[in-house]
Amino acid sequence: MSEVQAAHRQLPFTVRFDWGHDGAMAVAPGAELAVVVDVLCFTTCVSVAVDRGADVFPYAWKDGGAAGFAAGKDAVLAGRRGGNGVSLSPASLRSAPLLERLVLPSPNGSALAHALSGTVPRVAAVCLRNARATAEWAARNLPPAAVVAVIAAGEKWPNGGLRPALEDQLGAGAFLAALPEQRRPGFSPEARWAMDAFTTAEPRLGDMLLECSTGRELVFGGYQEDVEIAGELNQSAAVALLDDGAFRRA
Repeated sequence: MSEVQAAHRQLPFTVRFDWGHDGAMAVAPGAELAVVVDVLCFTTCVSVAVDRGADVFPYAWKDGGAAGFAAGKDAVLAGRRGGNGVSLSPASLRSAPLLERLVLPSPNGSALAHALSGTVPRVAAVCLRNARATAEWAARNLPPAAVVAVIAAGEKWPNGGLRPALEDQLGAGAFLAALPEQRRPGFSPEARWAMDAFTTAEPRLGDMLLECSTGRELVFGGYQEDVEIAGELNQSAAVALLDDGAFRRA
């Protein structure tokens, strides 16, 4: 590894923060826990589904094999937002009459969770709803010096490039802010920056979610309820960990 690449790993810090697939591959090696944050809407969907006791299988976006994969898992395949049935919409998952096993394709958080599953021992799906619960789980179950890699999934520009998304920075910051004070000396500057951004935004968190780029996109599309559910800060006690290919309640 070159000197520049080593610097990008955020060594020797034990709590790290970066963006997207490339950032994850830089900071996650050697971590005990990778935290995937995709607030609008993959990890919020996972949180809502796990609250209901469901298993959630992440899957690649627009993969023609999704239906067969879901059939093999005896699971329901989430469809397009706005269609009939469940979709990448927290509101659709909350209102579904029955939710047990779900295949949930996503272009950002789902792909990132899949990529990390073979890289670190534990992968958690974190959003604003379960940020504190997941941080408290980590404090109870990981050694004090364990490396935690927090990855904001972000969104994509039309050309496929990463678009850093404010909501994911805030979700990551909410998790970081809930970690015990004694972990703070191990925070990388990037992790501190994300935590400070959340602390600054928290007094008007709901408005910021509605007004940020991704939030406005969803509101204009008729999905304001999804944004409001995503803003339910620390309202869930269910920690979503990837276990044998599915996110389940820890």
